[in-house]
This record gives sequence, C-alpha cells and structure tokens, in this order.
Amino acid sequence: MQLKPRFSHMQRVIVLDNLAQEGLDLLAAAEGVEYEVRIGLKGDELREALSQFDGAICRSGVKITPESLVGNSRLKAIVRAGVGTDNIDKPASTRAGVVVMNTPAGNTLSTAEHAIALMLAMSRNVAPANQGLVEGRWDRKKYMGTQVAGKTLGVVGLGRIGLAVATRAKALEMNILGYDPFMSQERAADLGIELVATVDEMLPDIDYLTVHTPLTDETRNLIDLPQLERIKPGARLVNAARGGIYNEQALIEGLKSGKLAGVALDVYVDEPCTDSPLFGMEGVVCTPHLGASTEEAQTQVAVEAVGLLTDFLLNGQIKNAVNVAALDAKTLASLRGYLDVAYRLGRLAVGLLPSGIASCRLTARGEISGKDTKLLTSAFSCGLLDGVFEEEVNLINAQMLLEDRGIKLTTESQSGMGAFRSSLTAEFESSQGVMHKVVGTVFGESMPRLVALDGYRLEAYLDGCLLIFTHQDVPGIIGGVGNICGEHGVNIAQMAVGRAGDHPGGEAVGILNLDAAPSAEALEAVRQLPAISSAQVIHLPEADELPSWLQG
Repeated sequence: MQLKPRFSHMQRVIVLDNLAQEGLDLLAAAEGVEYEVRIGLKGDELREALSQFDGAICRSGVKITPESLVGNSRLKAIVRAGVGTDNIDKPASTRAGVVVMNTPAGNTLSTAEHAIALMLAMSRNVAPANQGLVEGRWDRKKYMGTQVAGKTLGVVGLGRIGLAVATRAKALEMNILGYDPFMSQERAADLGIELVATVDEMLPDIDYLTVHTPLTDETRNLIDLPQLERIKPGARLVNAARGGIYNEQALIEGLKSGKLAGVALDVYVDEPCTDSPLFGMEGVVCTPHLGASTEEAQTQVAVEAVGLLTDFLLNGQIKNAVNVAALDAKTLASLRGYLDVAYRLGRLAVGLLPSGIASCRLTARGEISGKDTKLLTSAFSCGLLDGVFEEEVNLINAQMLLEDRGIKLTTESQSGMGAFRSSLTAEFESSQGVMHKVVGTVFGESMPRLVALDGYRLEAYLDGCLLIFTHQDVPGIIGGVGNICGEHGVNIAQMAVGRAGDHPGGEAVGILNLDAAPSAEALEAVRQLPAISSAQVIHLPEADELPSWLQG
C-alpha cells in the first residue's frame, strides 16, 4: 500500500529495545531521520517518551498498552523487530492512528535451523554425550543414536518456518507428512510433502513431529494424552514454535512409559523457565528459546525493521502491517457492516470445512457490488486465515497469504439485488470435493446474519457458539435437540431453521446459538437422534467482537 508522504519535519525515532548495530547504522544514515535509544521504559515514562517521537522500534522487552498511547497525537508507527506483536496493544494503536508493523521473515531460517538442530541433537544424544566427556566418562556404547535418513517427519503448520524445516528435512532424505488446512494438495505435492487431513491421521506413521503454528485455542495441547495413544511408538517430538502446543505433562508421561523416545524443546508455557521435570530426563534436549538467537537473524530483523519504519515515515509506504490505520474513515464507515459479514463468513467456512479449503468464490450482490469489493475479499480472506499465522492477518496481507498457500480465490459482483438490497455469497470446496455455499447480509447497520446455507433459507445470528445440524423435516426434531441441551445444561440463545423448498418432509437445517459449547456427550446425543443426518459445533466471534483492523 502506498500513501502520499504526510510529514515535513525531521522524523524522530525511538528505539525501545536492544537492536543490532547494523539497524542503528541505517537509522543514522537515513536522511531526514534522527533517533534515540531508550531501553527499559514503562508506565508514565514510556507514555511520555512515545509522545515525543514519530516512530518507534521495539522487540519483546517493552509492553505498549492502551495507557502508553493516551494523549499521543504524534506517534504514527511502531515496528516490532520480530514476528510476534503480543506486547503491542493493536486495537489501542489503531484507535490512536498508529500503524503497527512486524518483520515476519527475519527469523525464518534461524528458527528452522534450530528445529533441525534439536532433532539431530536428540537423535544422536549430543547433550548427554558431551556432558559425559565433561565429567570424565567415555560413554560411547551408552549413547547409541538413530539416523534421520529414511525416517518420516510430520510437520504441523506449513508457513514460512514449517516449509523451511520441510525443505531441510528433505535434504536429510526424510519423508515428509504435512498438516495445514490452508495448504492445497497441489502446492504440497509440488513441494514433495504428503498432505494429511488431520494431525491425528499422521500420528501412527511419523518417527518425528515438529510444530510451527501460533498458540491458539485450536493448537493449545495439540499433543496430549489421547494423541499419545495414537502416536507411533518411539516417536520423537520437537517444539521450537510456542510453549503450550504440546502438553508438557503428557510429554513426561510419554517418556516414562516409553511411548516417546525423545523430546526436544526450545519454548515453554511460562518463560523464562529454569525448573521443569523434563530437564534432565533421558531422551530430552532443551534450550532457552534460542530459535531466533543468531547474529544473522538479529541483524536481519533490525535491518528490516528500520527499512519498514523509514519507508513509512519518509515515503508513506506501509508493508507488513498488522493493523490498518491507513483505511480512510469514510470507506470504513460505509463498508463496516459488510466487512464484518465477510470476515464471519470466512470463519464459518473454516468451521464447515475443518480439513482445509482448496478454492473459494465470493460474490457481492446488490448495492454493495458498487463499493470497494477488494476490501470485502480481503476481509473474507482474513476470516479464512484467522489464527493460522504468527503475524496477524489483516486487510493488507490476507490475499497474499492465501496465494502462498495455493488456495484459489475468485470474486464476482452482481448489481441485481435478489432477496436483499445487498448480500455476500461465499462458495468453497475442499481438496476432497466437499462443497458448501453460504449467504450473509446485514440487518440494520451492524447486525450480521446468515440467510442461506447450502440452499436452505433461514435467518441465523453470525456470532458465538453455533450448533448446526441437518435433519429430516419431521415433527419433534427441534424439541429433541432442545431437550438434550437442557439435560446437559446448555442454554439456547437463538434458533433458526430452514428447508430447501416450500414443502415439509424433505431435508432441513437447524442452527442454534448457544451460550456455551456443548460437551462431547451432548453433541453425540444430538447426532444419535433418529432423524439427524449431521451435527457440528462452530465457534464464531461474539456479536461485539471485531478484529483489530475493523475497530476504531
């Protein structure tokens, strides 16, 4: 995105954390820019400092809260020299008109190399063998290792780092199984990766497992005791992504039982971590979050961060933004309701096809077709990819990230209104040929509604916990489902039903908005009702919960 330069005075930059000298040298050489390094700021001291500068560069050592930006009318951009921006309050930044950017590619190779190093060190007992020599022992027979060539590596998350790990593992003559619901079969095949539909599907076949995803509700405890029941005996697990993706207690149990031959960790639930039952266990190698700790990575993120900030301050160019402060207020106001609908339809699509989407088409119909439909497409893409990446997906980067995953997205505009003055239709298909079609609209100014699902006409709220079930259109179905919810203590907030035609007796669909997710037992009880064909639970944002790029 390119904006006209907005600044005429000398641009002042504050560096809030230690930054590689190469980055500081670039700041010093930038014409029209002056900088200061102030480390360890917090509270009122941080707020006062930020109000004196046009741009800021930070790492993870400083926390920028809403209070840090109170009364600030000067700061225009914050760049995180690294991937994660959890230490920067993005909604508050957006409201303050501050663009937040990050450097998602800078740590890729270093983190990928460290994951491979952990895998090899674990396989060849490097750490205990070295310690034996330090303590005066020659334990050559004790530390028999295993080679990785010919073994199968499971890679969960095929983003930048996951693909870099897979490429290096292929060079080590390993076979690669991959899981990523946003990687197409064709793209995976081109990369020499055998794609699987679920993580559980790969577990019986893998000798090694490595994860490269953000920590979300979906990935927390991705490997737990139930997964260890399925995993191939003697498997070895690597985590250089985020603590909490593996349940650490489950890892301990797996090692004690012999189900796991080894565990290699660089990240932990609570950091810094200096005391864990895993430390010192046989078959375990641990490091203190060193994935990005190379001179090259530190230099690269510093150089990239400085380039991003100076390009914005001097030329108005935005790249790698994790919020959208540059979207003009008039356009945002006119599209806000439908941007929300598009985003929620994307989230709904992921819920309906959890095994992955290969292609999709978005159609804007009616009055909305005459507006900036590219933004609607981006918002839909944001919903599809929400929670998939370390960096936050937003209107700027969503479509590019979809293309990187090999997902085909086409768009269409139709001026005819149909049943509503404006509506959005999303059609999507999995690589296995499973298809769905959903239609959304806005009631009033800001009430997103689902008005059709796979040909069934209805009116359902697009928020919260949805129980979606298909069934025969016969008496007693709604009462049966309601009784089960009551028996399991789940309150029904809203209900919508729809049939494909105008006559009873055929197929129908029901959607319940629930105040809480039903238990596995409750969901299974619904599925066991005689006329029920299918039932699933999908979680959407709450009614007033908006992504950071839509707030403000």
